[in-house]
Amino acid sequence: MTTLESSLPTGRQRRVWRNRVFQAAMLFAMLVAFGTLTILLVDTAVTGWPELDRQLLTEPPSTIADEAGARPAILATLYLGALVLLMSVPIGIFTAIYLEEYANRERWYNRLIEVNIQNLAAVPSIVYGILGLAFIVRGIGLGRVVLAGALILTLVVLPTVVVASREAIRSVPDSIRQGAFALGATKWQVIWRQVLPAAIPGMATGSILALSRAVGETAPLIMVGAVVYVAFDPTLLGAYTALPVQIYNWTKQPDPTFQTLAAAGAIVLLVIVLSMNALAIVLRNRYRKQW
Repeated sequence: MTTLESSLPTGRQRRVWRNRVFQAAMLFAMLVAFGTLTILLVDTAVTGWPELDRQLLTEPPSTIADEAGARPAILATLYLGALVLLMSVPIGIFTAIYLEEYANRERWYNRLIEVNIQNLAAVPSIVYGILGLAFIVRGIGLGRVVLAGALILTLVVLPTVVVASREAIRSVPDSIRQGAFALGATKWQVIWRQVLPAAIPGMATGSILALSRAVGETAPLIMVGAVVYVAFDPTLLGAYTALPVQIYNWTKQPDPTFQTLAAAGAIVLLVIVLSMNALAIVLRNRYRKQW
C-alpha cells in the first residue's frame, strides 16, 4: 500500500469530524439563541400575567400603579401601524415595479437610487428620528403628532418593503412575461395581471414583517414626540404616546407594580407583532404559486 493510499481514510475521517464539529457548533448556537428567547418570553409572561386584565386595555396611564392602563398607547400604536401600512406599501411596491420593470440600470440616477435603498436599510432608526425632528416636526412645522411619527416610521421600513417587493417581482419567471407579451398584452397589463398577482406572497410577507418592526420601534418615536404620559385617546394631529414608549417609561418607575405593568404591556405588544407575523404566513401560504 502506498503512502497516498494509506492517507485517504485519515483524510476522510478528518472531514467527517470537521463536519460533526461544525454541526455541533451550529446546534449550540441555535440552542443558545432559542433558549435565551424562551427564557425571556417565559419570564415576561409569568411576570406580566397578573396585570394582564381589562384595566390595562381600557384605562389611561396614571401615577398610581393600581389605576394605570395603556389604552392611549395601544390605540396610538394601532394608528401608527395603519398609517405606516397605508403609506409604505404603495410607495414601496411602485418603487420596486419601477426599478425592476422600467428602470434602465445604465442610467446613473437609477444606480444611485438602488445604492441609496440598500444603504438606507442599514441606517439606525435613531438617525431617522433625528431627521424627522429636524425636517418634519420643526422644518415643515407638523409638530409632535401621530402623523409625524407615522411618517418617520414609514421612512424606517420603506427600504425593507422595497427590497422585499423587488425580490418578489424577480421570483416571477420571465416566461410568464414573455407569454403575456406574445398574446398582445401591453407592459402595464403584464405587470398588473401577471407579475403582481404572482408576487403578492413575497410582497405581503415583506410588508407585514416591516410593519412589525415599525410597531416595536421606540427611539425614533421619542425623538418626534411620543411623550411618556398621555391620559387621553390620540388623534391624527394630536399628542400621543406609543406602547413601546409606555413600556419603557414603566420600567423606570421605582414601584415594583409598574415593572409588572411593563411586562403586561410587553405581552400585548408581542401579541400584536406575532399576529402580524401570523398574517404574513397565512397570506404567503394562500397565494404562493409553484413554478
